Amino acid sequence: MVAFMSAQVIRRSAPLEGSRAQAKLADKVAAAHSLDTGVLFAGSSEVVIMHGPEIYRLRLTRQNKLILTK
Repeated sequence: MVAFMSAQVIRRSAPLEGSRAQAKLADKVAAAHSLDTGVLFAGSSEVVIMHGPEIYRLRLTRQNKLILTK
């Protein structure tokens, strides 16, 4: 069973202060749909993602890193 949840989309309108690389990254983030992992995982440590006929698992590790597996 796969549960779907609504996701909060966060858009950044102003670039981050700092180097040009940070400003460029901020522009890319603003152009893309962004999801906060707190909203995405909603208290769990795993999310199932369906991409066409494929199913993927996105897991949050104890070290707060993300692992995507097919």
